[in-house]
Amino acid sequence: MATTICFIIWVLFITDTVWTRSVRQVYEANDPEDWMMHDFHCPRECFCPPSFPTALYCENRALKVIPAIPSRIWYLYLENNLIETIPEKPFENATQLRWINLNKNKITNYGIEKGALSQLKKLLFLFLEDNELEEVPSPLPRSLEQLQLARNKVSRIPQGTFSNLENLTLLDLQHNKLLDNAFQRDTFKGLKNLMQLNMAKNSLRNMPPRLPANTMQLFLDNNSIEGIPENYFNVIPKVAFLRLNHNKLSDAGLPSSGFNVSSILDLQLSHNQLTKVPKISAHLQHLHLDHNKIKNVNVSVICPTTPITLPAEHDSFSYGPHLRYLRLDGNEIKPPIPMDLMTCFRLLQAVII
Repeated sequence: MATTICFIIWVLFITDTVWTRSVRQVYEANDPEDWMMHDFHCPRECFCPPSFPTALYCENRALKVIPAIPSRIWYLYLENNLIETIPEKPFENATQLRWINLNKNKITNYGIEKGALSQLKKLLFLFLEDNELEEVPSPLPRSLEQLQLARNKVSRIPQGTFSNLENLTLLDLQHNKLLDNAFQRDTFKGLKNLMQLNMAKNSLRNMPPRLPANTMQLFLDNNSIEGIPENYFNVIPKVAFLRLNHNKLSDAGLPSSGFNVSSILDLQLSHNQLTKVPKISAHLQHLHLDHNKIKNVNVSVICPTTPITLPAEHDSFSYGPHLRYLRLDGNEIKPPIPMDLMTCFRLLQAVII
C-alpha cells in the first residue's frame, strides 16, 4: 500500500511538473503599495476586479478587436469572442503579461502581426485553442513555458519555429491536421526543456522524428501510426508516460525489444492490431492492451528478465517487476488468468480480462 501511495504521489508530481515552475513565477506578487504606481484604467469592454488588479476579463463579449491592455495586467482573458487578428499596438504597454487566453476565437496566421507576441518578454502561458490557425505561430517570446494550440487546422511547422523556445515545457498540438511531412529532423530543435508533447488526433502514420531529449509525456493517440522504428526511444531516455491508443500498431511494427524501456512507467496501447503482448520493462507499472487481437498471454516471453537491483536489507517480493495494473479486455483471451502471470508480476493489483 505504501508503495502504491508513493507511486501515485510521484505520478501527480511528474504530471504537474510542467505547471509548477510556471505557476510559482506567475503568482509572484509585487508589494501592494506598488500598485499605487500603476494606472487602474479599465477598458470599457472588459471587467477589472478590484481585488485582482493584475487581471483583465474580456471573455464572452463578442469582441472583434483586442482592446488596449493596461501596463499593470499580468493575466488577460479574451476567450470565446470573435477576434480575428492579434495586432502589435494593443500590447505596446503590456510589458508584464504572463498569461493570455485567446481560446475560441477566429484567429488566423495572417491575422497575427509579426512581433505582436514576441514583444511580450515575460509571457509564460499562451492559449490559442479552437481558432483558425494553419501553422504554429512564429516568432514567439523566449520566455514562453506553455503553448496550447489544440483544435486548430495546423498542418505546418515552419523551420526554426521552436529554435528559441528553450523554456517551453508543454506543447499541445492535439486535434489538428498534422501529417508526417510536417516534421523535419530539426523541427523540435531548441526545445531543451520540453516535458509534455501532445499530438493526439492528427493524421500521423509514423512516429515524429528526433523528439526533445527531456520529453517525459508523449501522447499520440488517435493517429494512424503503423510502427515504431528500432531504437526510437534512445533519443528520449526520460519518457515515462506513452500513449498510443487508437492507432494501427501491429506486432511486425514494433521494435525487436518491444517496449523494454526502463523509463516507461505507464504504457497505453489500447485499440490497435496487436496479437501478442509486447516485451516490457521490469519498471513498467501500468499497461493498457485492451481492444487488440491478442489470443493468449505468453508469460515466458513478456516476463521481464532484466533484474532490478535488490538492496541487501529488503525482501525480493518488493523488488520484482513493478507491474500493478494490466488491462486485456476486448481481446480474444479467455479466462482464467494464467497462474504464472501472477507469479511473475507479484505486485499486480488489478487485471482486467
